[in-house]
Order: sequence, then structure tokens, then C-alpha cells
Amino acid sequence: VGPRPGAFHAGELALAEMRRKHNTTLKLLCRLAVGSVLASPGGLLPHHEIIGQVPGQVLVTSAGARLLLRRPSLEDYVLLMPRGPTIAYPKDISAMLTMMDIHPGDTVLETGSGSGALSLFLSRTVGPTGHVLSYEVRDDHHNLAKKNYSHWRASWAIGHREEWPDNVEFILKDILAAAEEMKRVTLDAVVLDMLSPQSALPVVQPSLKPGGVCAVYLANITQVIDLLDRVRACRLPFVCEKIIEVTHRNWLVIPA
Repeated sequence: VGPRPGAFHAGELALAEMRRKHNTTLKLLCRLAVGSVLASPGGLLPHHEIIGQVPGQVLVTSAGARLLLRRPSLEDYVLLMPRGPTIAYPKDISAMLTMMDIHPGDTVLETGSGSGALSLFLSRTVGPTGHVLSYEVRDDHHNLAKKNYSHWRASWAIGHREEWPDNVEFILKDILAAAEEMKRVTLDAVVLDMLSPQSALPVVQPSLKPGGVCAVYLANITQVIDLLDRVRACRLPFVCEKIIEVTHRNWLVIPA
């Protein structure tokens, strides 16, 4: 008897959720493999007990804890995957994607691959006919972003019928040294997540199509001011349309 339709398979990612005190949830991400064990604060759960189960089942660990098993969403994955630098968080990525108005088939430039979080969301947004150019200056970040992207695609291929697009080109190079390459591409949108993004603007601007959006991800308002000062000083053809801070509030509702 084979596994049930939609069941977990060896090699794919699984997310285990355990309710803790004060109604908080602990999330554990694992890649399923026969012979491996999921270790949690609530006990052990062999992977072979997960493989073949349909997502949404509650399984019991060796210590009696109840774990809800499901396939991770992209948001779950980027929050739990291995990290080097601090990632762009899903709440911020969602805002940037909305502001850039990216469509399937678009070509988008990302500077600062980091751990690959933004690369994955861009990949999904532009789809199989689109293209993402992801530049990273650090070798360790470049390799980690590629690995996280590859692991997600491999798991997706096992657990889903449709293929995740292979549409991200990870490039180990300083964007400031890529002026010649930029002359050969037309970009629908640009997103800068790097130190001193103002230095990259003169390089990417000639490739950005008329009316295209350049989103810049910055940590504080001082960096925003420095960016705007550079745009004005260099008389770059950019207009600052919007500066936003994205907040995210979780609510816990307990019945009386």
C-alpha cells in the first residue's frame, strides 16, 4: 500500500507546532528522512511516524506531547531556515512587493541576497516566465541564499504537483562593479537591501524602465535621510513616493 494522496514523503520539509504555556506556539522545521527523529522539548517523534501521514494530523511524542504536523508556508520557511545576516521579514517583503507592483514575467533586480528570504518571495511573484537577478558581495551569504533557495525548491517538488520556478540567478559580485552588466538588461523593478544603497542608485538607474519602482529596505530613519540627500545631491531621476514603517501585531483571543 502506497502513501495516501497528499501525504508527507521522505525528503520534504515538515513543520511541527506545539502549544506551550500562555497559549504560545513552538514551531520546529525538519526535513523528513527515514531513520531520523524530530527532537522537541515535549519529547521525540520518529520521522517514519510522520512519513505517510496527511498534513493536519496531530501526533504524540515519546513524552506525550501533541504536535500538529503540516507543510510549512513560505513565511514559515523563511523565518525558520538557516540565517546568516538578518532577513527581510515577510511583513516588510509583502509591503515592498505591493509597492513595486511586480507581475508574473517581470525582471527584478535584488541587491543583497542575504539568506535568500526576499529572493524566494520575488521568485514566486515573477513566476516561471520572470527572472530575478540577486547580487551579493559576500561569499558566505551568497552560498547560504543559494542553499536555502535550493532546499525550498527540492521540498516543494516532492510535496506539490506544480514545480517551483527556477528563476533566480544568484550572482557573487558587488553591484557597484556591475555597471556593464546592467547596461544589457531592462529591469521592471529594483529592490535594494544593502549597506549604503545610495551608492548603487547610479548603477541600477539606467536599467530601470521608465516608471519602474526602486524599493529600498532600511533599518532606521537616519539611513533614509542619507539616501534622500544622495538622490538630491547627484540629481538622480528618482522621486520619493512613499516612506513607510510596517508594524505587525498578533492578537490572542481566549473565550471567556
